[in-house]
Amino acid sequence: MKLHDYFAGLLTDTVNLDEARLALLAGRVTNIVTALKADSVIKPSFLDHVPQGSWPHRTIISPLSNKEFDADFLLKLTEVPDWSADPKEYLKQTRAAFKRSFAYRDMITKKNRCVRVVYKNECHVDVVPHLVLAGGRQVIVNYAENKFEDTDPAGFTDWMAQQDGLANGHLRRVLRLLKYLRDYKGTFSVPSVIVTTLVGERIQSWNASSAYPDLPTAFVRLLDDLDDWLMYRPTMPVIADPSCPGTTFNHRWEEAKYANFAKWIKYYRGKADAALAEADKDKSVALWREIFGDAFAKSTAPTTVVEVARVRGHAPNRRAAAAVVRKVRAPGEEFIEERHPVALAYTASIEATVRDRDGFRAGTAMRHLRHTSTRMKIDFRLRTDCPEPFDLLWKVRNTGPDAERANGLRGAILRDGGSRKRTESTMYRGEHYVEAYVVRNGVVVAAAHEDVRIG
Repeated sequence: MKLHDYFAGLLTDTVNLDEARLALLAGRVTNIVTALKADSVIKPSFLDHVPQGSWPHRTIISPLSNKEFDADFLLKLTEVPDWSADPKEYLKQTRAAFKRSFAYRDMITKKNRCVRVVYKNECHVDVVPHLVLAGGRQVIVNYAENKFEDTDPAGFTDWMAQQDGLANGHLRRVLRLLKYLRDYKGTFSVPSVIVTTLVGERIQSWNASSAYPDLPTAFVRLLDDLDDWLMYRPTMPVIADPSCPGTTFNHRWEEAKYANFAKWIKYYRGKADAALAEADKDKSVALWREIFGDAFAKSTAPTTVVEVARVRGHAPNRRAAAAVVRKVRAPGEEFIEERHPVALAYTASIEATVRDRDGFRAGTAMRHLRHTSTRMKIDFRLRTDCPEPFDLLWKVRNTGPDAERANGLRGAILRDGGSRKRTESTMYRGEHYVEAYVVRNGVVVAAAHEDVRIG
């Protein structure tokens, strides 16, 4: 049984970080940034600060009793040539700035990629130096190895928002529930960025209306799909950053923890499947409580109307355009599930870069842009861990009055010519999308989706 109101109560009363502590966090960060901007060494290089991780993703959760909640932000700095010759200097100088501050000198903990500011029994804030090197490479610093590491935090946040939109706004809430389950039960350990990646990559657009219509259904479907994916990988696979080619998160986890995570995901999948299928309310509540504890069904009254709407699946989300579009078939449109069975055993993503029509302007990653303009070109390249040989199919779907007037809604599924990439012109304003399907032995084993906003 779905028990929408009990899920809403669990989120509102137990899982979500309350507005008071969110406001406190924002105030703490403002004060930290003010202190750094005033420091004589950091001030000449200071550019900005940008929240990252669970905070901007809106997957931050309330800590258990006597635990601190945490948040990260990027300290965006201009490159200092003398420091770049010795990358750990950026972290050393950031830490030294705090040590020069009367307010923060006794609150600092040294970490490998950040400086941590600890507010005892309340929260801690990780300050991550971030810079853009000559040539446009975005990096953070690995202190232990004294090297720069590639990163694209804005791209990851945009990818997360896209996947949440495809899931009708339920991915964020599923992730909060999984993080609460991790902390409450203590049966498995997984960094937030990894669980976000693993679950977010399971989202597919073609079955959004049936797979993610509400929170309980989305929670169970994503557990099922995650367990299916893990079963194909008895050892920890490469966990790639979906926004930054070549960057992985494996250094943040361990093989034993991966195996333990897979074991418990299977266990909780069985419990969740049974709880959702149980028609008797009392029995269903008992089964859900085996997962979430007595906090489930403790309250049936969310504190805000917005949260009720979100849990029930009615909240608007401008990122969900593709899921909405799929409900209305364009002339000549094809759907992959009508051509091939789908059993997603591998991961795929689309790397999209925007350039001018003549190719004179260097490509810009599309996720770095809020939207692109008409009269440009976009290069789409497939990335997948599926081994060759396989067939690759592409689908381009346009929306909006411009495309409709020009009979350019499209939607046919086309075979790749062998290059594993596709180039499209930006002709029509609107919310469009491109999908790629990896087919082996007649079965879709990986798929990827990329939103395209043309203004």
